[in-house]
Amino acid sequence: MKTILRRAYPENSSNLVSVHPLLRRIYAARHIESEQELSRELKELLPFHDLLGIKTAVDRLFLAIKEQQRILVLGDFDADGATSTAVAVNALRAMGARHISYLVPNRFAYGYGLTPEIVDVAREKDPQLIITVDNGISSNAGVAHANSLGIDVLITDHHLAGAVLPDACAIVNPNQPQDKFASKYLAGVGVIFYVMLALRAHLKSQNWFELENIECPNMSELLDLVALGTIADVVPLDKNNRILVHQGLRRIRAGHMRPGIAALLQVSGREAQKIKAQDLGFAIGPRLNAAGRLDDMSLGIACLLAEDLKTALDIAHQLDDLNKKRRVIENTMQNEAFTFLDERHFKNDNMPAGICLFQEDWHQGVVGLVASRVKEKTNRPTIAFARANDGSIKGSARSIPGLHIRDVLEAIAAKYPDLITKFGGHAMAAGMSLPPDQFEKFKEAFAKEVELRVNPEDLEGKIISDGELQPGDLRLDIAELIQSAGPWGQGFPEPLFDGEFTIISQRIVGQRHLKLVLQAPNADEYIDAIAFNVDLETWPNYETQRATLAYRLEVNDFNNRKRLQLLVEHLMPVL
Repeated sequence: MKTILRRAYPENSSNLVSVHPLLRRIYAARHIESEQELSRELKELLPFHDLLGIKTAVDRLFLAIKEQQRILVLGDFDADGATSTAVAVNALRAMGARHISYLVPNRFAYGYGLTPEIVDVAREKDPQLIITVDNGISSNAGVAHANSLGIDVLITDHHLAGAVLPDACAIVNPNQPQDKFASKYLAGVGVIFYVMLALRAHLKSQNWFELENIECPNMSELLDLVALGTIADVVPLDKNNRILVHQGLRRIRAGHMRPGIAALLQVSGREAQKIKAQDLGFAIGPRLNAAGRLDDMSLGIACLLAEDLKTALDIAHQLDDLNKKRRVIENTMQNEAFTFLDERHFKNDNMPAGICLFQEDWHQGVVGLVASRVKEKTNRPTIAFARANDGSIKGSARSIPGLHIRDVLEAIAAKYPDLITKFGGHAMAAGMSLPPDQFEKFKEAFAKEVELRVNPEDLEGKIISDGELQPGDLRLDIAELIQSAGPWGQGFPEPLFDGEFTIISQRIVGQRHLKLVLQAPNADEYIDAIAFNVDLETWPNYETQRATLAYRLEVNDFNNRKRLQLLVEHLMPVL
């Protein structure tokens, strides 16, 4: 059973005097102290000059463009990597580079990042410069191999750096040591966007566009890609990222998007004019990611680089088919994971602090999703493993708030030097490889290390609420106000409220969705609500007339008629 906890917020938020009182409360709970922090204008973006290594990177890129060197962009096999690749290729072409190619390692054959093996594959394209996007900060061996072949490597990444940095010709990563860039939360696509901003500024200072008779590119045309990659990679939405996402969404809503994004919206049944940040994360991102999970992310990049809607739609339908296949595989694996946990732990109430799961036939590209589902159900950091082509087992980890998962892996690697072959990642997600015969030892070490770092209450299910709404706030215009105040996402969560309601009616729609009609205390009006994927053993519950809900205010726009609807995240009968 989950506990609802209400956010604390300072009583004095007088600096937000022109903000609606409800939004003032919501912003205060998210540590917004001034109206300037709410600005979403491009002029408020942090300057690129503060990024360590940016000048060296720009000088090397200018040389490559001026001499028309062969440039290869090396991406990653997720949506951040795909959008990063598309940003780099589009921007460099617009700035006059004529010999650009891209490569994404097949996750099943080569694994993650610039490995020596993928350098050998890249060598077939005879590049003079490799630009990594959304990877590279841990690719010491790959960079060394490229250097030995006379290929320069420029790293753009956002993942945490190891103790020793690669010997690249330049590194741009806000999370590398001594970097003074004020935001550490740029996604990979945000980093390469900043590098391209800096490159354009340098080219303008050299009168490059006039001399080459090239139109100076409008960098805002890339913001649809930046918004998609930022949301899909679930990085925290600090002010800088909120600006990037908001501006990208504005362009999409206005119809100013590339054909690939228009096609992905179409196959997912989303209208561009009504798109929200959540649609990028839950509708567009998964279809793009399906290529990297099951096949080859080059397909996703080809969609983003398509120059006409027909070509983009052909590819988007292939991505949609892959995503449907991914869902079937994920559901099977998820059910197997839950069955195992039910047999071993749920029934006996002996759940370890950290969970590791492995089955021989699990799909390597889907284990991260399974880890996420198990983490949500158990509120335990979880790693799901699958057999890799090289004979190792590869795990994908998902963490809980307050536990830095990469630090956990680093601590285990220090205590047991021969246990983990390689690892990397963020605070909330990470990946690693193990010899298969070390799984049981690692599982035990992981549970112990997590137990050292968390308190028992950290492992209890919690729902963080923005408190109760007054009946007068349960209105369509308030829902629209909250919607327009975004973008909401990781680190800047969409407001969630809680309260007791009288249940007027309840019924199942679809297969597992509970449709409700509710009445708030001291109110006459009825309110529609829906809870997705409910436990059918608990709901509908005709023995209860009241329920405690945790819910979001949603604008239900159907047939051009807007109505208020509560999107129920959690409900519990009041006995």
